[in-house]
Amino acid sequence: MDDVNSRAGAPPRVLTVAGSDSGGGAGIQADLKTMLALGTHGMSVVAAVTAQNSLGVQGYWELPVEAVRAQYRSVVDDIGVQAVKTGMLASAALVETVAELLAGTGAPVVVDPVGVSKHGDPLLAGDAVESVRKALLPVATVVTPNLDEVTQLTGVRVTDETGLREAAAAVLAHGPRWALIKGGHLPGEAVDLLTDGTEEHWLRAPRHDNRHTHGTGCTLASALASYLAKGLPVAQAARAAKEYTTGAITAGFPLGAGLGPVDHGWRLGERG
Repeated sequence: MDDVNSRAGAPPRVLTVAGSDSGGGAGIQADLKTMLALGTHGMSVVAAVTAQNSLGVQGYWELPVEAVRAQYRSVVDDIGVQAVKTGMLASAALVETVAELLAGTGAPVVVDPVGVSKHGDPLLAGDAVESVRKALLPVATVVTPNLDEVTQLTGVRVTDETGLREAAAAVLAHGPRWALIKGGHLPGEAVDLLTDGTEEHWLRAPRHDNRHTHGTGCTLASALASYLAKGLPVAQAARAAKEYTTGAITAGFPLGAGLGPVDHGWRLGERG
């Protein structure tokens, strides 16, 4: 199947399993825009639907387990995937179902352990956190938590750059191959730590004075998955994803009355 697609000139294929963002800045919409911008073919499994805009999340509805499983099998069994990215999975049942599907796929997996929205709205049921720890993290090639998600998953609270190592160790204890701890909420530089417990890669970028950052986490994880699908090693893929995301943040624009999105098409030329 993969050989046939490659001979036909198909771009690398990346699958997102996540929630829909009706405002278009985060979630599956952000994932697919990122994948297109980076030269891959994005595909999607909708796990939840949100009513969401620049002011926050007004509500969400998870899809039945059977619907998520059927979408996943339809894509993977026919088209095939070269990387998978997960985002909002909403419930313990969906987390466990997706983890089971990923375990049998054989492609790199980027897990963005979405717990809350940029506005602080919960996107993961309280009883699902343990399922993320026990079922989802062990199948991850790379897990990409922000500092709030680190605390939710491990109890570790990071207040400065030196705490990123402790956070990474606590996350790696749950079984992912690599942890990319996002330190974007710390003062100073936007610094992230990528580590597998042996080697460390510090990813640094200037902090831009731009409040329009909706979708940052989804974008970084999708960019990482896209570069992994292209065959880059994890460390190189993470650096490239950080560069792309930094550019998208820099170009973020106002939309609605609240937080605007990052600009996923910043490399593609002028808007309008």
